[in-house]
Amino acid sequence: MTKPHILVARAIFPETLARLAQQFEVEANPDDAIWTKAQLIERLQGKVGAFTTGSERVDTEVLAACPQLRIVANMAVGYNNFDVDAMTAAGVLATNAPDVLTETTADFGFALLMATARRVTESEHFLRAGKWTKWSYDMFAGAEVHGSTLGILGMGRIGQGIARRGAHGFGMKVIYHNRSRLSPELEAECKARYVDKEELLRTADHLVLVVPYSAASHHAIGAAELALMKRTACLVNIARGGIVDDAALAVALREKRIAAAGLDVFEGEPKVHPDLLTVPNVVLTPHIASATIPTRMAMANLAADNLIGFLTQGMPLTPLNPEVLTR
Repeated sequence: MTKPHILVARAIFPETLARLAQQFEVEANPDDAIWTKAQLIERLQGKVGAFTTGSERVDTEVLAACPQLRIVANMAVGYNNFDVDAMTAAGVLATNAPDVLTETTADFGFALLMATARRVTESEHFLRAGKWTKWSYDMFAGAEVHGSTLGILGMGRIGQGIARRGAHGFGMKVIYHNRSRLSPELEAECKARYVDKEELLRTADHLVLVVPYSAASHHAIGAAELALMKRTACLVNIARGGIVDDAALAVALREKRIAAAGLDVFEGEPKVHPDLLTVPNVVLTPHIASATIPTRMAMANLAADNLIGFLTQGMPLTPLNPEVLTR
């Protein structure tokens, strides 16, 4: 019997590729090229499934050109590269990879918070440049973490993980804003208090963004929001590029309207707004919040499990548009 044909759009772990090859005819991308939309469409011809990583946009144009496509599995919890409504209308299943990266990403979010608050990157650049000649009482004096107020915008699984680390590990006062309030049980577990967005911005010493990207959350933090924050505050974004207006943030950092920022995601990444590269009070990392080998392997295997489960048994593990399954 002929195996279904699938496309793996980026380089992935050889072990995961081998698993897929047991079930499917696989066209892979070992060179890890970033394809244009036209190239993606060309390679999707004849494919019933695709394994994507977030850099491949699946929209109305792609779907119309690939009518045989039945499932696209993202190796990420975020799926702003999918037009889910268009996929649903076309009868194409969308899946993502939630849960398996929660704790690792929360670890990194807290690490980025601490590096930002304590000016780790700025001080390392100073040392490497040979500028350290003596100790001084205020040299790279940063912000307190323990006992300070931790604000979280977006209180899903990862936000809750960051809240627990702050409250239980560092004695931080945790406030949060979310589209919907958590249950009293979850609030108690996280030692978190619900506030409106303005209070969150005005009160937080450290504001961590973990809100999903959507049209509604585009530039949720812009010049007006930055102006509400304390001048001593730190901003950390591990959500998605586009949540923050990077140009406005660069201005706020240069003019010391806030103390510092830590960014793992950027608008238009992998390009970074050039003004962010010229301010010293920002920690920049290349979208690596989930980057441990065990976690990335788990993400890859969950995407593979979705492809295998759906195309062999009609049973994906983490569908985003399960209504497709009932057609």
